[in-house]
Amino acid sequence: MYNRRSFLAGATLAGLAAPAIVRAQGLLRDFPFKLGVAAGDPASDGFVIWTRLAPEPMERHGGMPLTNVPVDWEVATDTGFRDIVAKGTELARPELGHSVHVEVAGLLPDRPYFYRFTAAGERSLRGRARTLPAPGAKVDALKFGVAGCQHYESGFYGAYRHLAREDLAFVYHYGDFIYEYQQDYLFDNGLPIRPVRSYAQRALIDLDDFRGAYAQTLLDIDQQAVRSVHAHLSSFDDHEIRNDWVSDIDNWKMGLDGNDPDAAPPEVFMLKKQAAMQAWYEHMPVRKALLPRGGMVAMNREFRYGDLMAMQLLDTRQYRDDQPCGDGFKPACPEVYAKEAQVLGKAQEEWLARNLAKGGATWNTFAQQVTMMSLDRRRKPDEPKKIINLDSWAGYEAPRERILSRMAGLENCVVLTGDEHQNFCGDLVLKDKVVGAEFVATSISSGGDGTDKRVGTDDWLKLNPELKFANDQRGYVVCEVGREAWQTHFMVVDKVTTPVNTLSKRATGVVENGLAGIKMG
Repeated sequence: MYNRRSFLAGATLAGLAAPAIVRAQGLLRDFPFKLGVAAGDPASDGFVIWTRLAPEPMERHGGMPLTNVPVDWEVATDTGFRDIVAKGTELARPELGHSVHVEVAGLLPDRPYFYRFTAAGERSLRGRARTLPAPGAKVDALKFGVAGCQHYESGFYGAYRHLAREDLAFVYHYGDFIYEYQQDYLFDNGLPIRPVRSYAQRALIDLDDFRGAYAQTLLDIDQQAVRSVHAHLSSFDDHEIRNDWVSDIDNWKMGLDGNDPDAAPPEVFMLKKQAAMQAWYEHMPVRKALLPRGGMVAMNREFRYGDLMAMQLLDTRQYRDDQPCGDGFKPACPEVYAKEAQVLGKAQEEWLARNLAKGGATWNTFAQQVTMMSLDRRRKPDEPKKIINLDSWAGYEAPRERILSRMAGLENCVVLTGDEHQNFCGDLVLKDKVVGAEFVATSISSGGDGTDKRVGTDDWLKLNPELKFANDQRGYVVCEVGREAWQTHFMVVDKVTTPVNTLSKRATGVVENGLAGIKMG
């Protein structure tokens, strides 16, 4: 009997006998752009546009043939693509998961463009990205978003749909795009609840595992929405590989003595890091200069928005010394004050110093991953000693003081941070002098629905007079930057345990030009 199944089987067999390029163009088993499109790393004359061919995203190799596949791309000034200003063809290579990173150049500064891809007779979702103003151009206003920490099992990504509707120049994603483990239970006020959805892999070990985690995350339509309309400045933190990792050290389940027999030795951990960083590169809209080499990614880079803002995107993981005192939330130990300790590493600190010395911007922005304020983390009155987060800058007092000293020689220093799964902001203080402001953005979903305040938040605020605001809901922040003031709006959603949620502005922190402290609006 001749039916649809026998026809498809025959077509597949015929395709296997055909040249590889013909198979790729004519017989992909499904729509190849299921992971959407994205743009990133904008410049004044262009940006990166990204996609990955994956007709069956959760299958090995994304359901793609193991051959190079040509992908056509177009950039236009209009949504109908009547005015095409750039186009070309890029090969999607199986060695890179059939991902495509096109570095578009030759565009006009400070304006929106639209882009799309075509492969195997199929056309992608349309994307949008905006170029930066020309270097040194007089700019009076900038609006951008900050987001990250999106544990797939803890909640839906409805906050991203709200972020996609914002009118923004770009989004800084501070990391934790995926998480490296599957959980059986989450907890709400100490009681077990089921995850709202489950990761496909129990744990991530090799390249296929990491590719699967990114693919599953990118199948989320709200995630695709925000990436399709805003260029992203992509970073990574710890969960892209392993909780609290630094350098070549696997810190999973570190004990009080800093030793764990289950942690991978450095030479083994670096094999996993190479796989994790390759998968990160394959799924992020970043330039080819960030392709991993020996497990290392040159992630720190600078973005300048005319003469208004210079943003230094920092890497606080790859060059950092091991956390002192066995990691965790504990009282400080002598290692916290070690003068030779590193967070950024010597080379990155020197790179940062050179960039800051250029001047030429009203606002100096440090986009990074872990909290820079040295906060007393006690939330119970019976805890006798100051408790700090050893995975933050507070665990490395000497390099923390070095970077604060650099801020003291500048004006209008603003630090943007994630990692904490809560909103808070406060002043950066060096020897009783306020030298900068730090805004910590909450998570997209990690931590579940949350509440307005965690238990003990009022006591926490009293212990830390530099803190101006704290909140335990999910969402993102929007930064409105002008010549006279910087405003950070803390945007929160009512819940993440349902796909659709309600957005509201919880608070606004304001830094006035020439005044380092934060005022709450």
